[in-house]
Amino acid sequence: MSRTVHLAVYDTLADWETGHATAWLARSGFTVKTVGPTAAPVTSIGGMRITPDLTLADLRPEDSELLILPGADLWDTTDDLAPFAAEARRFLDAGTPVAAICGATAGLAREGLLDDRSHTSAVSFYLAATGYKGADHYVDTDAVTDTGDGVGDLITAGPTEPVAFAREILGRMGAFEGSKLDAWYRLFHDSDPAAFEELNADDEPGAHEEPTAHGAS
Repeated sequence: MSRTVHLAVYDTLADWETGHATAWLARSGFTVKTVGPTAAPVTSIGGMRITPDLTLADLRPEDSELLILPGADLWDTTDDLAPFAAEARRFLDAGTPVAAICGATAGLAREGLLDDRSHTSAVSFYLAATGYKGADHYVDTDAVTDTGDGVGDLITAGPTEPVAFAREILGRMGAFEGSKLDAWYRLFHDSDPAAFEELNADDEPGAHEEPTAHGAS
């Protein structure tokens, strides 16, 4: 049975930050649905126009396996995206994982969701500028998964780490595990040609085919 993950979409969203994650979730049997502030189309930083599948008002944690929040200029220039951070709180309280990258981590910091959780972002002083109380929990690494304490797991990453962000998401959602997850990361992060064979070694014919890998080999 197909499982659903939700990708938040809004004007100025950073196109490059979630593509690895959503593509491989979809290839692993998940349905990816986009969630907008309203039903109106939004436009990414790269000019990609997206019509949301549903609105934020219609989103419910119990209907989702994961909420992904990409970065966007609007996280730092207005309060327009604050409702998405508030929704992240509802997801976490319901035990449903949330993944945030780049500016979305600042949105979560302002919401108070990073005060007591291990997390990362672009750089520590970027989050410090929000006035949040979680500086002692900042980890200077590519991506972090905090398993919480009776609440949903939280994944964070900075804007230059879309592959590490995807690694944490794919691992958390069970799309790849163990050596397969490591091989996936080495293929897309390091362009390691040996990783392609490792990733596909035990697959059925045609499973997990991906044009990007052929371009990297």
